[in-house]
Amino acid sequence: MEEKELFIEKKLEDGILTFILEGRLNTNTAPELETEVDAIPEVDELVFDLSKIEYLSSAGLRVLLFAKKKMGEKEMVVRNSSDEIREIFDVTGFSDILNIE
Repeated sequence: MEEKELFIEKKLEDGILTFILEGRLNTNTAPELETEVDAIPEVDELVFDLSKIEYLSSAGLRVLLFAKKKMGEKEMVVRNSSDEIREIFDVTGFSDILNIE
């Protein structure tokens, strides 16, 4: 049996939905997160806490872009990314597209 590569915890508080992600966000796990994002209720702000993400592939970046488009004009924030993940955002230009704290 394959070990789970991505754990997704959700917290909804005062109109802010936070996804706390742990593990690897890659081709195998991105569809699960995309399904979760597609099902989010109407919220004022969407937060992705990446403090426990150890790997992020292009498939993971696509899900973040999908979430940004789904939120439209509403706030979406990416928090607590490691230096390695932040470098991926910089190299791919996602630092210019996403609100990264």
